[in-house]
Amino acid sequence: MSNTPPVPNKTELRIAALARRAALGEAYRDAAARALAVHVLPLAVTPGAIVAGYSPIRSEIDPVPLMKFLATQGVRLALPVIVARDAPLMFRLWDAANALVAGPLGILEPPPDAPQLIPDILLVPLAAFDRAGHRIGYGAGHYDRTFAQLHAIKPFTAIGLAFDTQEIEAIPMQPHDVALDYVLTETRAIDFRSK
Repeated sequence: MSNTPPVPNKTELRIAALARRAALGEAYRDAAARALAVHVLPLAVTPGAIVAGYSPIRSEIDPVPLMKFLATQGVRLALPVIVARDAPLMFRLWDAANALVAGPLGILEPPPDAPQLIPDILLVPLAAFDRAGHRIGYGAGHYDRTFAQLHAIKPFTAIGLAFDTQEIEAIPMQPHDVALDYVLTETRAIDFRSK
């Protein structure tokens, strides 16, 4: 009989990471979002590139300050739209001056008449990440399906956005899981491309 403790599954890892994230105070989360905006992205971003972010929910790190900064650099911004439960995300043009509407899950998204875009850079929310670039999402698989669809269309860069406290030692991987290219936190940028 082994004395090795069982390896936690993704659900257990997700719950623990989300609890750590939720324990961060609002002032800390606000400061972290502003810190993302002053980081230099770990890759060159050319004017006209399409950067898709997300509308933050719960205690997610807020990408909006970073997105607004990127807009000053000439990028076009997009936000995800949930099309159906088992479908990849769609991305629609977003401008900070334009109003958002509540989607089917209550998450703010661009209105249906906003043009559809295909991102060059995808800013990805997550529950947890490890040093190999693996991520745990919320379990619905929207981003896994989206990564697969985007890879079939064109090259893109996936950047996870997280708080430092969301890093964990290792995430058990499944065949459909796709690693991130980078993770950007309030204090650092981690490059996974050579791993």
